[in-house]
Amino acid sequence: MPTAELEADPHFAHLGLEPLEPGFSGETLARAAEGRRGPVKVFLMDAAVVVGVGNIYASETLHRAGVHPARSVARISRARWQRVAESAMAVLRQAITQGGTTLNDFADGEGNSGYFQFSLAVYDREGEPCRTCGRPVRRIVQSNRSTYFCPRCQR
Repeated sequence: MPTAELEADPHFAHLGLEPLEPGFSGETLARAAEGRRGPVKVFLMDAAVVVGVGNIYASETLHRAGVHPARSVARISRARWQRVAESAMAVLRQAITQGGTTLNDFADGEGNSGYFQFSLAVYDREGEPCRTCGRPVRRIVQSNRSTYFCPRCQR
């Protein structure tokens, strides 16, 4: 299917922006959050809002942005949304550069493992020291998914 026709296709029309697409910004996230409530991590993983930010990348994005994953989207300032957007872009660019995240059996098209898992600041590091402040990383469950965060760095 030609790219120009994707927006009209019912399989793709409801999807949000990818963080590396032109137009993705803190402002687009803030507009998408208007009138909503609920935790920011769950919001970032909603494909109708953002595409390409799964569980691992959402935890890492929020750590870089200094935003607690349980913070309500209704309580995030425009400045924080901009930090979240910039962090999402940076996390995805770094993950792409490092070949993705291999936690179990992922391999790229040539059979190579990704190396981004060695850069993870919080994901799957419960009880280990935060790489920024040294405080133990915590784990909570949101929408049946593990969420990792630093209680000092993320507010």
